[in-house]
Amino acid sequence: MNHDNTPTQVSLKRAIGPKLLILFIVGDILGTGVYALTGSVAGRIGGALWIPFLVGFVIAALTAMSYVELVTKYPRAAGAALYTQLAFRKPFLTFMVAFAVMCSGLTSASAAARAIGGRYLQEFVTIPTVVVGIIFIIAVAALNYRGVSESVKTNIVFTLIELTGLLVIILIGVYAVATGAGEPSRLLEIRADESGGLLLALLGSTALAFFAFVGFEDSVNMAEETKDPSRNFPRAIFMGVAITSTVYILVALTSSLLVDYRVLQDSDGPLLEVVKAGGLAFPRSCSRRSRCSRWPTRL
Repeated sequence: MNHDNTPTQVSLKRAIGPKLLILFIVGDILGTGVYALTGSVAGRIGGALWIPFLVGFVIAALTAMSYVELVTKYPRAAGAALYTQLAFRKPFLTFMVAFAVMCSGLTSASAAARAIGGRYLQEFVTIPTVVVGIIFIIAVAALNYRGVSESVKTNIVFTLIELTGLLVIILIGVYAVATGAGEPSRLLEIRADESGGLLLALLGSTALAFFAFVGFEDSVNMAEETKDPSRNFPRAIFMGVAITSTVYILVALTSSLLVDYRVLQDSDGPLLEVVKAGGLAFPRSCSRRSRCSRWPTRL
């Protein structure tokens, strides 16, 4: 408070530059969604699972245009709730939007926690999924409490790890095409059963695929912690969406080329099925009895 009892506005430290912002958005979008959702999307659409990711990219790009317009006008750390309040001046509506955003964050965090503690980690070490999920959530909360600069820099490390894993999948696809492996006819195979039809198959699969894009809208909450947000945000959002969309579509094409959609659908680690189809050596989870005597093995 000032001497005249008027409240003072505390500004946040602007610690995020343009490069950090791009990596933050890419990491925010990538998450673990594509690792977990590829099988579910394939189960909805069939072999043409790249189509939902392409449509998801178009929807994400249109949504990004709206966020770019808003964040350049109102570069404050509140995001969708702020924009709703400024547009309608209805506190209850603002609360509902903020509550929906919070629920979206909880859903994304829980999905990430389960994916991390699922079959992918089990290939290396056997730890209960619930335990891994709890540790993951506590670690993320502690990191965010420590500070935005530390959390963004840590995000870069994990983004590079995630991106490396997806690039390995893409390279497997490139190698498969170069050696004549894979089944190109699956890329146009659309599963449209009698109960739903083609339209519902596309809608259902696109809704799932778009979940993998959820995240870039969270970046607008960093507006007050970004250097020159009116200039840096537009480029960062569009570049982040473009990079992740390209990776998603290439991963979807590779998955469909090498693995039948029924196998992807039934697997709790669908991208591991792609690695298996590519014939790469990969470590299996170690048990106390075997003491990793079978590691590494060839899947």
